[in-house]
Amino acid sequence: MSFRIDRLAIEDDREIMRISGRVAPENLELLRNVLNESRVVAIDLKNVLLIDREGVKLLVVAEAKGVELRNCPAYIREWVARERAQINRDPSEQEPPTTGVVEDV
Repeated sequence: MSFRIDRLAIEDDREIMRISGRVAPENLELLRNVLNESRVVAIDLKNVLLIDREGVKLLVVAEAKGVELRNCPAYIREWVARERAQINRDPSEQEPPTTGVVEDV
């Protein structure tokens, strides 16, 4: 499965980034570079087929910086919301990591 980025120029040197295919770990650096080097105001996710957690985290950061997520599939939107909630959660409320050991009470 392939990955593609199309950059659509709009007024004032701003861009909409359209992503297609599978957003995999090997594509994240390219996505970060495009986001950092241009004035992306929106990311169109209509043609995204698969995305991993690191890709979702990148979307959370982009959205926090004011980038609009357009045509976002429902499963990605829900995942973004969960990741954002986890990031914004008070550290004192976070559950301790599980070790896989069950203790008797």
